[in-house]
Amino acid sequence: MVTLVVATTTDPASIGPAAALLAMPCWQPGPSFQGIRSFVNGEVRLLEHDNSIVKEDHLDKRWEEFTSEGVDEIIFLSKHKAVSNRPALTLHPIGTCLCSTEEYWGRKDAANVIALLVWEGLGLGGGTSVGNWSSKKDKEKVLLGIGGGHYVPRHMDIILKDGVWVGHLLSGYSLPMEDPTHSKVEINAQAIGGTWREAIKVSFEATKAAFPGGDILAHLDQKSFKSWQKNAITAYLGEQNIKIGKPADFC
Repeated sequence: MVTLVVATTTDPASIGPAAALLAMPCWQPGPSFQGIRSFVNGEVRLLEHDNSIVKEDHLDKRWEEFTSEGVDEIIFLSKHKAVSNRPALTLHPIGTCLCSTEEYWGRKDAANVIALLVWEGLGLGGGTSVGNWSSKKDKEKVLLGIGGGHYVPRHMDIILKDGVWVGHLLSGYSLPMEDPTHSKVEINAQAIGGTWREAIKVSFEATKAAFPGGDILAHLDQKSFKSWQKNAITAYLGEQNIKIGKPADFC
């Protein structure tokens, strides 16, 4: 199984870290396909294309069909423009590296930081990779974050603790809930429309698949929900046998 690191020449916040990564040792030219160039280093494949980062769909399946190599994960090097315009180097829960405004996207020091993060995280150059889940980690805590803003600060407080693994983080806007009544007291969870149930279920199943044997705990950003929303989500988690964890449970 290989890891794909994907970059595009149309985005300075993408090609900058990719160039910095390729400047490090042990890379070799790989096969090109469908206008995409590739570079090989151990079990990592860096793919470089000239399209929008969001227009190259199903890269894992396309790479597997072209090379017969199974794909374990994909890391997209990209940008994110926040409303605050505050410069930041962060990692999106689903794996997309973020920056701030155009003023910062081409900075070489920022690109070097992202490249070093990928280099060390994936164990390139013979180093030990960071954050690989294995059967030896059976029963370790895995966070499934539910609620909060885009940067999920209350979930981050838990993530920063030692020994906590991170599954999906579902911010509030990804959990649309429709209240069909005027009363928000004692509402049955099944009466509340929206795709929030599906979002939670799919995220839990994906987290369980990514961390086999892990002790998956749902953590709710309590302050981001109204009482009827919190009650409905809590009831649904119980129906699905998804455990709810408090901050102290992750220590």
